[in-house]
Amino acid sequence: MQENLVIVESPAKAKTIEKFLGKDFVVKSSFGHIRDLSKKGLGINIEDGYTPCYEISSDKKRVVDELSRLASQVKNVWLASDEDREGEAIAWHLTEVLGLPIDRTKRIVFHEITKNAILRAIESPRHVDMNLVNAQQARRVLDRIVGFELSPILWKKVRPALSAGRVQSVAVRLIVERERDIISFQTSSYYRVVAQFYSPDDSAKTLFKAEFSQRFATKQEAMAMLEGCKQARFTVEHSELKPTKRYPAPPFTTSTLQQEAGRKFGMSVSQTMSVAQRLYEQGLITYMRTDSVNLSQLAINTCKQEVTTLFGEKYSSPRNYTTHSKGAQEAHEAIRPSYIDRREIEGSAVEKRLYDLIWKRTVASQMVPADIDRTTITIAVSNSTEKFVATGETQRFDGFLRLYSESVEDGEAEHGEMAVLPSLADGATLVAQSIVATERFTQPPLRYNEASLVKRLEELGIGRPSTYAPTISTIITRGYVEKSARPAQKRNYTQLTLRGANITEKVSTESYGAEKNRLSPTDIGMVVNDYLESQFAMIMDYNFTANVEKEFDRIAEGEIGWSAMIDQFYGPFHQMVDEAIGTQSSSHQQARVLGIDPATGRTVKARIGRYGPMVEIEAPENEKPHFASLKKGQLIESITLEEALELFALPRTVGVLGEEEVVVGIGKFGGYVRHGKMFASLGKSDDPYTVSYERAVELLEQQKQQNVAANTPLKTFAEDKSLVIKNGRYGAYIAYKGKNYRLPKSAKPESVTYEECMKIVNATKK
Repeated sequence: MQENLVIVESPAKAKTIEKFLGKDFVVKSSFGHIRDLSKKGLGINIEDGYTPCYEISSDKKRVVDELSRLASQVKNVWLASDEDREGEAIAWHLTEVLGLPIDRTKRIVFHEITKNAILRAIESPRHVDMNLVNAQQARRVLDRIVGFELSPILWKKVRPALSAGRVQSVAVRLIVERERDIISFQTSSYYRVVAQFYSPDDSAKTLFKAEFSQRFATKQEAMAMLEGCKQARFTVEHSELKPTKRYPAPPFTTSTLQQEAGRKFGMSVSQTMSVAQRLYEQGLITYMRTDSVNLSQLAINTCKQEVTTLFGEKYSSPRNYTTHSKGAQEAHEAIRPSYIDRREIEGSAVEKRLYDLIWKRTVASQMVPADIDRTTITIAVSNSTEKFVATGETQRFDGFLRLYSESVEDGEAEHGEMAVLPSLADGATLVAQSIVATERFTQPPLRYNEASLVKRLEELGIGRPSTYAPTISTIITRGYVEKSARPAQKRNYTQLTLRGANITEKVSTESYGAEKNRLSPTDIGMVVNDYLESQFAMIMDYNFTANVEKEFDRIAEGEIGWSAMIDQFYGPFHQMVDEAIGTQSSSHQQARVLGIDPATGRTVKARIGRYGPMVEIEAPENEKPHFASLKKGQLIESITLEEALELFALPRTVGVLGEEEVVVGIGKFGGYVRHGKMFASLGKSDDPYTVSYERAVELLEQQKQQNVAANTPLKTFAEDKSLVIKNGRYGAYIAYKGKNYRLPKSAKPESVTYEECMKIVNATKK
């Protein structure tokens, strides 16, 4: 008989912990939550103080049976689920389901899976913290109420099979608002003037750049400025060198790790959390869901040893950071390596990469700041009140930058050395080798990527470390948001160059607007957002959503009761639900009129159809309207009449093969090529609007060969010619007297006997 049973939530964590405990301990996993709200109805008894109705999921019954058997055979049960609210709730559910007395069951927590941390936790167990459990219950109950009551309204008022969530809907709102800012943005051009100067006293004539402080709206204004520079004198009005320091970033929290992994490695939020979870469960890093930037004294001391060993004592600067996040949860430390003297790990490439990032960020946070000299030279122009300004910096001492440099958003350069400027005295004369006025364009706001969306949610106080990844995954899975990649577009720009007394004009081409892994709302996402904003303003309000998070924090602190908090929310919310049910469908269902089709004189409009966003040319009552689906990336709100009319080009005839036309179109299952009665699907990279005749014929030939292969038997039988084995879409199968029968995956078609085939046929009939 074992003395002790330790229950954790993941098998990987169980395996790691088991190595640290002696033979008196057996470690088992609950595989996450063992029960959840019932899926029958609401799963909450509203009348009885919002009592949750929990049930054990069918896939967990075997796990529960095993844990119950083991728990009855040991003296002590230790609940060792994660240290956050979700982990606390898992521990409580285990006490309820396994019949463990809550006041005598030992609960242990640790934020790193190391031998010392585990043994320390065993030495000082506590009981399940019901305040943390209730905070998790409040979140679960509130989200179920919102989803359960909002979703049926969306089915009736917008479209069937839609769903809504509290935090997810607000995240969609952020993305929709950003998209509308982009749609309404009007790009304008301006001219930016940059000169290259040198000092006539410098024998090497070292060039440095300076930008004119004024920008010009038109080419004429820029040209006039350059004309004026022909006779102008340029002198140094002021040269200033300012020593400054650049400090290292604090160690990682959940959100900053998600942002940095996204910027540096292009990792999605869910991928980052999945890899971090594996590192944590292997005992390589501390707990990966945390708002804290704090480090333990042991970690700080170990960092000091590492820095001194690697770079010398002058690079070491031990410090601790203060957590400013208002709703900082239960976790005690930032994300750091469990053993800071372990610089490299075994594992997959992505695990090594993320571990290296965490290690460098942690150690760099304990290093001295970089010493930077920033130089600013202001250059006076004799016939203008505006100035040229040159800025540069030199790194006197690299400090933490020797190990780690934090990346910045949107592909900007990371912190590094800027141009080195010459040392110039005030009043010194300068020579302009060239002055260039370049046409530039104002940029619309950037779409969010996952990292920048997490940052914005955190700034607004919406969500907590455990919610960012599932929130983003949910809105993508529901089809409200999609990750988009947009190819670069081309545009011309003008450049005016003054060199000596001559001004030349040159027109060049540049690429712009390329995007990768940016979050865009879908049409249905925009429609659902608009409906929820019109009918449920409270739910969609950023401040309200952030305040709900604060209420959960107060429950976790034991300041308020969870059912009272839900009750305060439910009354006004349920009243809004009743009012929404009674109101007529609003403008979200109305089509957007794009204009008149010049060929027919009929109205062209865009709207949500049965199979998604579409455009339509209206027709009289006795005629069928002409429909076309929108392309990927097109939105009802921004599509133009010209773009809509292009969509009606399908189906289109690309040529003739034999005596039959080859036609390309889009059907219910995507793009296709048709030749007589034969159809072939377009490939993923084929655009039905541009696919060539040659490519269409190639696809038809491929389909023809597949059809021949499908109809050619792999094996026939002399005993009965009506029994054959064929190769189908999903592998080999038996065809017999007009019916098909599945072959076992292990069976080899060429070696299956007649008797074995008939046995399968007869067994299937029964």
